[in-house]
Amino acid sequence: MERLWNKNYCKVMTANFALFFAFYLLTPLLPLYLHETFDATKDVIGLVLSGYTITALLLRPFSGYFVDSFPRKTVLLIAYAAFAIFFAGYLAASSLLLFTIIRTLHGGPFGAVTVANSTVAIDVLPSSRRNEGIGYYGLSNNLAMAISPTFAIFIYSQFHNFELLFWLAFAIATFGLIVDATVTLENKQVMNNKRAISLDRFFLKRGWLIGFNMVFFGFCFGVLSNYLAIYGKQVLGITGGTGTWFMLCSIGLILSRLQGGKALRQGRLTHNAAEGMLISLVGYTLFIAYPTMTGYYCSALLIGLGNGHMWPAFQNMMISMAHHNERGTANSTILISWDVGMGLGILMGGIIAENFGYTAAFWTVAAVNATGVALYFLKSQSFFLQRQIN
Repeated sequence: MERLWNKNYCKVMTANFALFFAFYLLTPLLPLYLHETFDATKDVIGLVLSGYTITALLLRPFSGYFVDSFPRKTVLLIAYAAFAIFFAGYLAASSLLLFTIIRTLHGGPFGAVTVANSTVAIDVLPSSRRNEGIGYYGLSNNLAMAISPTFAIFIYSQFHNFELLFWLAFAIATFGLIVDATVTLENKQVMNNKRAISLDRFFLKRGWLIGFNMVFFGFCFGVLSNYLAIYGKQVLGITGGTGTWFMLCSIGLILSRLQGGKALRQGRLTHNAAEGMLISLVGYTLFIAYPTMTGYYCSALLIGLGNGHMWPAFQNMMISMAHHNERGTANSTILISWDVGMGLGILMGGIIAENFGYTAAFWTVAAVNATGVALYFLKSQSFFLQRQIN
């Protein structure tokens, strides 16, 4: 069997860990930052934070095109450098308007670098271990999610200094850029795609329903990840539990990747997706239906387990419906779908919370998740099986 853990694959995973560590260092605390620093209301917070996701969404289709059409390492390093530099921009944001502009623009390089880095990861994987490798690649995201929010909340509780967090995020992202600069790609993995430009260059039309289905799940995590800290503090009275919640969620994600590795290696994508969605549904429902410490923390583990099974299965489904020279487009398509859901979740979550309260917002999450599960079993599963290429 071909070697999975080769040197370049490990480097790309390390860079991905740094990327998401920097990202999650700020994610759970930005709503508090906006409220404490600029006295922003719930709906304004939702509007400001959704801009990041919207910009990432807008740039992802072009990211897939560039990754498939130009030297991938060059595209990756340019995008990663821009992603790192924007963290320094937060230090100069002296007003809510300026912060909104910088935060919104920052979504662009984030959208590009996540597409480029995951596509390079596929390139350095042996074809016989691709499904399994993509699943394990997500562990770097999960480890970052486990450690980063807890670390950020600890730093904030000790120093109450958001500038320090911005500097740390900048330094960690720069480290990831340096690691990616040492990755070696074979010449055959550098694309020079000369097909005529069409919609399929920016969005994998063959996988449209899988992408649409992913929107529902992105919505749920968008609401949860961005309003978790405020909900825990204001509704449940949990002041220091956000980091623990993310850590438990990440433990679930990691366990699911280890448990689901064999199924991915065997190509049982639809099985992994179905199992993950059902576990997540139980987790989201438990979170809002049982608003206690037990429900709060148990939901984290279940949502992590569920998403850890579902995400690599959906990503592999999308890639399995793409030709070799469409890998970047396939990656950008599934990430676009997640971003659309995340953006809608952040925006709508803030609006619903402002008008009806956080309880209503999280009941909406449970309903949207259930709708996504129903769509998969009724349509998406058979849709994929009919269009699978490899």
